[in-house]
Amino acid sequence: MKQKLSFLIILCLVTTLHVSAQQSYSLEECITFALEHRPDMEQTMIDEQIGHHEINASLSAWLPQITGSYSLVNNTQLQSTVFAGNVVQIGQKYNSNLSLRADQTLYSNEVLLASKAAKHSRRQLEQNIVSSKISTVVDVSKAFYDILLTREQLNILQGNIVRQQKQYNDSRAQYDNGMVDKTDYQRASITLANSRSAKKRTEESLKAKFAYLRQLMGLPMEEQFNLEYDTKQILESDILLDTTQNLAIESRIEYRQLQTDMELLKLNTSYYKMGLIPTISAYANYSPQYFHDDFTSLYNNNYTTSSIGLTASIPIFTGNKRNQQIKIAKLQEERLDVTLEDAKRVISTEYQTALAGYKSDYYDMETLRSNADLAADVYKTIKLQYDEGIKTYLEVIVAETELQTAQLNYLNAVFQLLSSKLDFQKSIGTIEIN
Repeated sequence: MKQKLSFLIILCLVTTLHVSAQQSYSLEECITFALEHRPDMEQTMIDEQIGHHEINASLSAWLPQITGSYSLVNNTQLQSTVFAGNVVQIGQKYNSNLSLRADQTLYSNEVLLASKAAKHSRRQLEQNIVSSKISTVVDVSKAFYDILLTREQLNILQGNIVRQQKQYNDSRAQYDNGMVDKTDYQRASITLANSRSAKKRTEESLKAKFAYLRQLMGLPMEEQFNLEYDTKQILESDILLDTTQNLAIESRIEYRQLQTDMELLKLNTSYYKMGLIPTISAYANYSPQYFHDDFTSLYNNNYTTSSIGLTASIPIFTGNKRNQQIKIAKLQEERLDVTLEDAKRVISTEYQTALAGYKSDYYDMETLRSNADLAADVYKTIKLQYDEGIKTYLEVIVAETELQTAQLNYLNAVFQLLSSKLDFQKSIGTIEIN
């Protein structure tokens, strides 16, 4: 007996230490962690770094481009030529050449395009990060609320099981004493088994929902964690929303991304229009040369050549390619104009849909909350009447089933309302990101 008691004490201590060792996260902490560790966010941040390096690489064309080369040649057979009627060999057995060339772009339509597009490309990278952050905030918040509501469902189911267990015990005792027939306790047994099955199913779904939130946050799959929350605050304040806010299309990140795409397309059109402007660059060459019939004396003397100059190139005829490229670029602008106009309609529709959804979900929640309160009163009344022998046990089971259904429906309505609130905030562009 003492050994069993000691084992139970140790088990309780280990369980307590395990629970206390788990990290607890509030909603804000879940979001903050996800913004730093979610794979999608990490990939977007890496893409931003890649984009900045690509911009810097394209702008590097404005800087001097210096190249060097070296050659060493062994003429195993010298070149022959005819001189004054005689065949003579020219050149020397060993030749070596060093070359250093510097090029400086003075004007290039392509490099100028890269310079003008740099700020828009950087803005595009920033907007991609904002878009990923908004998606992360919405996804993590919904997953967080889903877990909380599932836990509340478990609390309801557990309370029902405790109550149904007592009813089963009472009806069985009444049957054993010959006061009622066996149908009462059999019905109680069925109801109790159904509630236990629902509780088990909900517990298993809770594990899956924790796994999904863990995935969204970027936590290691083996790490266990808990959530910190205030149920009263969620049910009383987090569900509230100012529905008088007006829609500003420009506040939507998707629309701003399309505007940035348009700026880049306009630059692309300008690039093709300026295709006849020459590309101008300056250069400088310095090349020491070495040659000798004896390899050991090859580098004793050098014969240096050097030059500086200016080059300009212009496409004179490209088979009408430039005109076709200009037409394509303009059509791409027109196509994006259509996309922008359609985006306005889509965003407006999303706003109206989200607003209507929130309002109807709020009304549903209020209705279902009232239904849950009424169902609780009905069950309490019928249970008292059953205890006094006025109502049948079947009516108690029906009232209890209606109560459980009303409570669970109310909780589902709360989650749907929280989800609708996030959808509305996303549609109007007011999702807060760190």
